[in-house]
Amino acid sequence: MNAHDSVLLWPEGAPGATGTGWSDQPGLTIHRAGEHHATGAAVIVNPGGGFSKLASDNEGLHVALWLNAMGVSAFVLRYRLRPDYEPSDACLDARRAIRYVRHHAESLGVDPNRVGMMGFSAGAILAMQTATRYDPGDPAAVDPIDRASSRPDFSILIYPGDRGVDVALVTADTPPAFLAATHEDRTVSPKAALRYYEALLDRGVQAEMHVFGRGLHGTGMASGDPGFGNWPGLLADWLRTRGFLTGKERISVQGSITIDGEPPVWGSISLIPEDPNAPLVWTHTSGQFQIDASCGPVAGVHRVHVNILSRDSSGMKSGRFSTDKEQRYTRASPDAGAPLTVDIAPGKAIQISISTR
Repeated sequence: MNAHDSVLLWPEGAPGATGTGWSDQPGLTIHRAGEHHATGAAVIVNPGGGFSKLASDNEGLHVALWLNAMGVSAFVLRYRLRPDYEPSDACLDARRAIRYVRHHAESLGVDPNRVGMMGFSAGAILAMQTATRYDPGDPAAVDPIDRASSRPDFSILIYPGDRGVDVALVTADTPPAFLAATHEDRTVSPKAALRYYEALLDRGVQAEMHVFGRGLHGTGMASGDPGFGNWPGLLADWLRTRGFLTGKERISVQGSITIDGEPPVWGSISLIPEDPNAPLVWTHTSGQFQIDASCGPVAGVHRVHVNILSRDSSGMKSGRFSTDKEQRYTRASPDAGAPLTVDIAPGKAIQISISTR
């Protein structure tokens, strides 16, 4: 399949179709990431439009091209609309889209274990319904696409509504989610996003939510908006930090830090991979640190930043200061010519020694 191909989800006719026109045939427009910078990640993009139209420009094509620039292949969904169809039909289309991309992952050049769904407004409702009403697929199905799971590996929800979304269906297995909404949205209250986020929080599902003070509904990537226009960058950081932009396996890591031979009283360490798509890792440390695989680094060379927040805890009750400012170390010593790096490997402990003299 080539970039920008359009495919029908059911070439022989969609379930429940009342006609054979274009609006009766849900499909995907394929926007593959460039071969030389593709990450293997895939995102199905659901434009909004209140289930009566599709905002396929600013909430479809423009988003797909932005994802492509990040190395993510995008698939813009054309789902069935009112008055001929109900949102339940659109939800069926969304689940089929996940199955389609996963089934054709090899020919599409994507990882079947990194297929997400992104939606705006009504499209975000579809994404939430898909995340809470998925099934593992039917191994005995005649249609091989129906054998694939309809569970998205992650959800991206931009100014979502919650009509038809039952947060009681959120479980510990619900996919992780990124949510963005605005305080002044008068079309869809940000409370819809808050309710879904709270359900994810209660079930221990990893999620990140941003509510911007200003911003209008239906503005898509909100280019030029000094507030809401920041959500795409935050999403890019989330995708990388959560490991969705690499197929490399995350591993646990443990180690120790000394500064002039002594462990820091209170500080943090950042592990910054050479691979621009691998996750950045950060943790607090008082000399020893341990990071489990769920939020750990991938194997390979990482630059190290050590931040010292406090040098002496004895004055904490009195409010005395122990440092003039936060101190950062990026080299093993003042005379070191190269940045401080570590080579992370499974089962290998990290020892970081810094000299300030």
